[in-house]
Amino acid sequence: MEKSVLDRWAAGVEPCLGPLSGVVDDFTRLTGVPVDLPDVLFRRARSASFDLPGQVSAGGSCHLMAAADGWVAVNLARPDDEAALPALLGLLDSAPGTALRTAVLRSSAVRAARAAQSLGIPAAVHAEAADGRGPIRVERFGARSARGPDGLRVVDLSALWAGPLCARQLGLAGARVVKVESRQRPDGARSGHPAFYDWLHDGHESLVLDFTSGALAAAVAEADVVIEASRPRALRRLGIRAEEFLTARPGRVWVGITGYGRDDDRVAFGDDAAVAGGLTGLDEHGSPVFLGDALADPVTGLYAAHAAVRSLARGGGELLCVSMAACANALAASRTAPC
Repeated sequence: MEKSVLDRWAAGVEPCLGPLSGVVDDFTRLTGVPVDLPDVLFRRARSASFDLPGQVSAGGSCHLMAAADGWVAVNLARPDDEAALPALLGLLDSAPGTALRTAVLRSSAVRAARAAQSLGIPAAVHAEAADGRGPIRVERFGARSARGPDGLRVVDLSALWAGPLCARQLGLAGARVVKVESRQRPDGARSGHPAFYDWLHDGHESLVLDFTSGALAAAVAEADVVIEASRPRALRRLGIRAEEFLTARPGRVWVGITGYGRDDDRVAFGDDAAVAGGLTGLDEHGSPVFLGDALADPVTGLYAAHAAVRSLARGGGELLCVSMAACANALAASRTAPC
């Protein structure tokens, strides 16, 4: 991506970047690691030569659609999401073969989003997470032992973008990062853009396990910091509990990344989470359009990395609950001009 094109991507987002600039500046103060925001935010778009988005996301899977009373994003990112479309049309009282945009236009935004979510399709009502909730909620469980990230073992159980970006930033700050994947369900980002995947995981160790064997619990037990983006009950079924991890040794940190909070099971990806947070632009008609590329992903990854080093500096023992939609809303709520 040429600099002039990169500048065009950055121009649309720049009015919203005040809070994130403060986050990365403090990350640099704590770790000595500089952060080039345009490079991080638009790295995947550059790797994939994406075009600027409109009401279809840069990656092509997420769609912003007008409903009868607002706007809704529906993200058809996986084969299962596409396969669920006939069922979604049925839930919206539309005949098979009806265009999804037509079906959504006949529905309320909440009804359309909730129907999609009931089928496991990531979906969001525009600005539904604009409730002022902070990006990070901190819960304390363990004893304190202040330290920096240098030399610590970070076990990254996450996938795709936000969690791995958090791990990358901690690795740049000197942590030893181990990416742990399920043998049965590896990181879906492996099938994406190789240069971007390699950038995210540069210098990290890789560990592929059968999660049902008990080996995952052993890998987590060796960690100082855990990064994950799973529903809490999924890890509990494997015998892993954040609270027990934190109480077992002083100074540990657990980073839990979710779409809407650990008490909300809705699935979210970067584009729909950004829409939920109201982190969108406007077209010439005043209708919302996507900003950036899956923008809630890199924004959340940077917020999470900063939260982790801050927690370590004050002694750890903390569960950091990081909401993608709330991270997006923190930027949307601070914009200095229309995006």
